[in-house]
Amino acid sequence: MKTLRKISAALLAAALLALAAGCAKGNASGPIKIATKPMTEQYILGEMLGLLIEDSTDYKVQITKGVGGGTSNIQPAMEKGEFDLYPEYTSSGWVMVLGNSPEGVADDEMFDKLKAQYEEKFNMTWLGLYGFNNTFTVAVRGDAARQYGLEKTSDLTAVAGELNFGGNPDYIEREDGFGKLCEAYGLSFKSVSDIDIGLKYQALASGDIDVTNAFTTDAQLANADVVTLEDDLHLQVNYFCSTVARRDTLEKYPGLEAALMKMDGILSDAEMAALNYKVEVEGADEKQVARDFLVEKGLLEG
Repeated sequence: MKTLRKISAALLAAALLALAAGCAKGNASGPIKIATKPMTEQYILGEMLGLLIEDSTDYKVQITKGVGGGTSNIQPAMEKGEFDLYPEYTSSGWVMVLGNSPEGVADDEMFDKLKAQYEEKFNMTWLGLYGFNNTFTVAVRGDAARQYGLEKTSDLTAVAGELNFGGNPDYIEREDGFGKLCEAYGLSFKSVSDIDIGLKYQALASGDIDVTNAFTTDAQLANADVVTLEDDLHLQVNYFCSTVARRDTLEKYPGLEAALMKMDGILSDAEMAALNYKVEVEGADEKQVARDFLVEKGLLEG
């Protein structure tokens, strides 16, 4: 009888240890919810994050692709707990979310302050830097650029009144975006319209708009009849990409932070542009492109 009691006690202890282990693993239920902005680059990055999480942990992910409005709608949803994490750009968080001035802050200082302010205000953090810098540039439809002899952004000043500008909402609303561009270069366009990131080049090609804000890793820049203008006043700041995550999510899912940090330093500007090109121009599947790249980097098994 004593032996039976000892065995029962041992089984109870094992059950309690298993329960404790479950709690240590966060007792997580439901998928980790990832959001992305409506652009190819973000779709690829979202798939990379999902693949690394599912490969490194037992957790499942749910990716919501192409949230309209980008940061404007993803950040409030993050605060409500509707999403757990998403790829974001340093100056987008610094200026658009936190309302800081983009001027006079070094990149490494900005990242440290970003982390501190997100922790304090939102109980969120930034995890690593992917390595590439996707900053803004001004893109003009090729025939318009040739007609008006546009090579530098300052060349727009004299002819902006003849041209239609279309940009994504993030850029038009942000402090360091469209308003600052117009103020710095003295631009007053014929019309200004909000256009989702994924539709801008289609709008340029159809002639609905003449000018847009582009990103330095845009695949279309290598394939479309578009001219990017030199930022001769050196107005644009840097946009390094990273993962913004809710702190309570990281606590709920042990091992998640380590999985996300595998993205740190894995992508150059040229590599990101090449991945975008594979999806947008060659028609490859973004998840397969993401997987192939992670295998190439030794972060997933082939």
